[in-house]
Amino acid sequence: MGLGRWGVVGEVPPLRKMVIIGAHHTSNWDFVIGMLAARALGVKIRFLGKHTLFRRPFGWFFRMLGGIPVDRSRPGGIIGQIAGAFESADDMVLVIAPEGTRSHRPYWKSGFYEIARATGSPIVLAALDAAARRVRVGPTIETTDDVTADMDRIREFYAPYRGIRPEKAGRVRLKVEDE
Repeated sequence: MGLGRWGVVGEVPPLRKMVIIGAHHTSNWDFVIGMLAARALGVKIRFLGKHTLFRRPFGWFFRMLGGIPVDRSRPGGIIGQIAGAFESADDMVLVIAPEGTRSHRPYWKSGFYEIARATGSPIVLAALDAAARRVRVGPTIETTDDVTADMDRIREFYAPYRGIRPEKAGRVRLKVEDE
C-alpha cells in the first residue's frame, strides 16, 4: 500500500464472524486496495464476486484470495447459502461492496444487511477515502428491527468519503427504505 501512498486508519474488531461493507466501489482499483488493506490489517477475508471472475484462467486465483462466486442472474437462495457458510465456519469475515458494481446505481444492494441479520453478525463499516488515500475502518454496528435507523448510522459514516471515481457512486440507501 505504501508504494501507492495509501494507508489504513482504524482496526478490524477482534471478532470471529462479521460482515464488512466496503464503499464506495467505483473503480477496479478498489479490489486491489481492499485486498492490500486486509493484508495490512492481518485479516483473512472472504468476498463475493461475479461468477464469471471464477472461470478459467483466473478462477483459481480469486478462490485462493477468498472469493465466493455469485451468479447474479439467479439471485434466489444466495442469502441462505452464505448464512450456511457462516454457520459451518469457525471464523468468517465476509467483505461486501454493497453497491454491487462499479457503475452508478440508485440503491445499494441489501445483501450485506440481510446476511448480517440472518447470521446474527455485526456489520463493520469500511470506506475508501480516495481524497486522503486511506482505507478507513469505522464503527461496528449491530442491526436492529429499524432498517432506516441502521442505514442512517451507515450514511453518517460514509457521508464524508468519496471513492476513486466519485461520479459513479450511488446513494447510500436500500430500496426497502423507499417502499
